[in-house]
Amino acid sequence: MPIAFELNGVAREVDAQRGEPLLYPLRRLGDVSVRYGCGGEQCGACRVLVDGEARFACTLAAHDADGRSVETAAGLDTPVRRALIDCNAGQCGYCLPGIVVAAEALFRRPQAPTEADIRTALGPHLCRCGAHPRILRALARSASASAVASQLLAYGFASAHPPAASEREHEGQQFAPANRRRAHEGALARVAGGAVRLPPGLRAVPRLSDWVRIEAPGRVVACTGKVEIGQGILTALRLIVAEELDVDPQQVVVETAHTGRTPNEGITAGSMSLETSGAALRQAAAWLRRLLLERAAAELGVAPERIAVENGVLTVPGINRPLDYWQLGAPPPDFEIRQPTAEKSPATYRWVGVEHALRIDLPAKVRGEPAFVHDLPCDLYARVVRPPSLHHRLGAIDATIAAPAHLVVNGSFVAVAHPDEYTASRLSERVRSAATWHAPDLAPMQGSLADHLRSNETTPLPLDDGKPTHRPVRDFATTHHATYSRPFLMHGSLGPSAAWALWQGGRLLVRSSSQGIELLKAMLAKVLGLELEQVEVAHREGAGCYGHNGADDAALDAALVARALPDQAILLQWSRADEHRFEPLGPAMQVELGASTEGGAVSHWRHDVRGFTHSGRPAPQRPGVDMLAAWLLDEPFEPSPPQPGRGPESGLHRNALPLYEFPHQEVVKRLCTAAPLRTSSLRSLGAHCNVFAIESFMDELAQEAEVAPDEFRRRHLAHDPRALAVLNAAVRLAGGMDGPRGMAIARYKNRQCCAAIVVEVAVSDAAEVLVKRAWIAADAGRVVDRDGLINQLEGGFVQALSWTLFEEVSFDTQGVADTDWDDYPILRFSDVPHIETTLLDRPEQQPVGAGEALQGPTSAAVANAIFAATGIRPRDLPFTPANLRRAAAA
Repeated sequence: MPIAFELNGVAREVDAQRGEPLLYPLRRLGDVSVRYGCGGEQCGACRVLVDGEARFACTLAAHDADGRSVETAAGLDTPVRRALIDCNAGQCGYCLPGIVVAAEALFRRPQAPTEADIRTALGPHLCRCGAHPRILRALARSASASAVASQLLAYGFASAHPPAASEREHEGQQFAPANRRRAHEGALARVAGGAVRLPPGLRAVPRLSDWVRIEAPGRVVACTGKVEIGQGILTALRLIVAEELDVDPQQVVVETAHTGRTPNEGITAGSMSLETSGAALRQAAAWLRRLLLERAAAELGVAPERIAVENGVLTVPGINRPLDYWQLGAPPPDFEIRQPTAEKSPATYRWVGVEHALRIDLPAKVRGEPAFVHDLPCDLYARVVRPPSLHHRLGAIDATIAAPAHLVVNGSFVAVAHPDEYTASRLSERVRSAATWHAPDLAPMQGSLADHLRSNETTPLPLDDGKPTHRPVRDFATTHHATYSRPFLMHGSLGPSAAWALWQGGRLLVRSSSQGIELLKAMLAKVLGLELEQVEVAHREGAGCYGHNGADDAALDAALVARALPDQAILLQWSRADEHRFEPLGPAMQVELGASTEGGAVSHWRHDVRGFTHSGRPAPQRPGVDMLAAWLLDEPFEPSPPQPGRGPESGLHRNALPLYEFPHQEVVKRLCTAAPLRTSSLRSLGAHCNVFAIESFMDELAQEAEVAPDEFRRRHLAHDPRALAVLNAAVRLAGGMDGPRGMAIARYKNRQCCAAIVVEVAVSDAAEVLVKRAWIAADAGRVVDRDGLINQLEGGFVQALSWTLFEEVSFDTQGVADTDWDDYPILRFSDVPHIETTLLDRPEQQPVGAGEALQGPTSAAVANAIFAATGIRPRDLPFTPANLRRAAAA
């Protein structure tokens, strides 16, 4: 039945089924700014203006828009939308078009909005990445009332500066310009002497043109095997290449992970992209510059050192013959980098570390352009019909029930495909209700989750130098003891997992938001019985992921449908309920700590960590196939049995070693293999619970020793002046620790970003916790993208705050019981505190990852602030009213 309405000022007509939500006709018209997130008015990703009123397109019947005016983010080129772009107000960006709509409705009112108005207007909206603070700041910039603008901006655009004088004393004055130059000259000498090794990426892929190359006039192409997941890595890599080549960042195009076309850099995980891909691209760009300058020097008859470069144009004083990189032409395509060359001095940087670099990817996302895998054009839309649980298998199904859609059945894998997206979704529900399934009788878990962890743990593995070993556990008595825990947690991507696939001519093409497309390629080939050469996978962004979510599973789902329906492009998307119930979860953990103190300092320290595996990613080196659909096929594959990770700072024992120096310590890893739910890697892995426990316990020990929490930490950080500087910076930024405040500090993986946080809380009579303010200080080495680094730190804090206050997976013998955002609540705009952030820039140091630095410190700082406010020591996450009451009773 046709409906007619005005869409962004243009008369449009489209067919719509009876009861069809407006979301689907709008997307059929090509407006993909209207996004599916939940289907139940819970997330706001779909919101549009209908006659000026913000409505949910996922539930509003399309026929209710007949004859009316509909506006979407795609048509709202307003100060609101522009402010979000100018302020880099987002991370993955999936939520932003809906937020544009809600904010526009607010700002059209005659009265100027207050801060409370802005938060209320965004109340129906979720942002899973934690970009809430800068979204509020951006909207403050658009507010006509200067009072609210100044109020919000005051806690917004965080400072980033070298350490204060007191901190430089700890660093031997190495931040003085002369010392900074000497440090760099020493680095150049080491390069010349061959002591510095090439980055691992270049050792594995040495051909220069695989990393960076000169193309059309004015254009440089940089290639990375890492992927954009909202962390802004493409922007940072562009700055690095532009800096090393002395070109404008606008001249650099970054091509992201695509098998066979970009370097194989494994997984984008562990906050490693800047350290690995950034280091490789910096060195590759330095080599390209060197080769081009040597060629120019030969043509001009001068030494390379006399040539100046700006935006790719080469000049020599006294020679009136300008050249540019593109006139010189590319180096030989087979040139390989076998030794390091000198890189630019940080003292001469023009682009790296600038105050505010605009994100490459964000403008298109704010405008609602086709930026995500969910937006790719296709021939057929597909939906999977999931069994009631992972234990169920298909009993019977009526093949005619899906008509007129295609029905794909392989064992217990069932999917529906149709040219119309809404029809595919509706028919999949019809098939789901008609199918019969059977499952074995499963006994419920005996006792509590803590009891289950204890009764199913494997051999204890004490850590030596951060690595698990089989030596006997050292035993010694301690006088103070505490146990901390976290529940199962969801990744909870705002946009459910999706993938695009095409089976054509015996080849499989896949577009996926997987964080490890090279591994995904190998696993698809294994499951489908193909040679590697028959599979091609390219990354296409999805909604924020934060670890191993359902993206790889969705890729196999799409591939199975594509194989059954060849020569037709398939776009497969999960439902919200499927995303909640079937994604791999962040595992539950328990940490037991014991310590003794002497003379106001820790003398003995004991740390026992229990939990389920954090390593469930599909990978060819693992014995099984860790992809959901593979377990359901006619000829099923078995999942890999959990095995304890043996590397340093991996999985369950990540950050189990304390940052502090104690005379006697024993840290033991105890993996539990019998998980009641499917688990894998979630942002920061074991570091979240380990640091939560360590930093909470340090506060307890400080109280026992009658020493201030910050001073107690200083007593154990004399060996680490950089950590001490971070601690002091956070306390100074907060103006001290008086009042209902708590603090925590950690260095991620004990070698990457060091971050400290102070929070201030209020606890109501109903035991509800509100975090009112937060102060963050961080040392991530050399700052590459200043605004991006602050965004990652604050986003990590906000997401961890959501884990801390709200999140806990409910489950039973059938698996996860939560199916939507009402069942599994997360933090909203009303819960976001005022945040200030300071960066301790270390230009003489290599940059390190920071996206996971604040997960553990956040939970601990909130716990410590709750104690300061109430005298209650919460040790079990999340800090819901029920858990706080239990802690008070204990």
